[in-house]
Amino acid sequence: MTVRAKFKLNSFTTELDSYERDKPVEKRTLNFTPVYQGSEENKKFWQYTPSGSLQLGVVNPDVWKEFEIGEEYYLDFTPA
Repeated sequence: MTVRAKFKLNSFTTELDSYERDKPVEKRTLNFTPVYQGSEENKKFWQYTPSGSLQLGVVNPDVWKEFEIGEEYYLDFTPA
């Protein structure tokens, strides 16, 4: 069974992370919240994901380009 949620990217922070001991890497933390307005679909999602937040740490700058503040994204939860 898959559960689909919809989140909006509200902000991000960028910092150096000591992921590798010999050289720090730049990490961007993306901050998302569930959607709840703006469309009938969003109202429907709000019935099932009424609150919460999601933070995603990304160290690949090529991935950063795929996310824009204010945009909405689907998140699918599927058993692994």
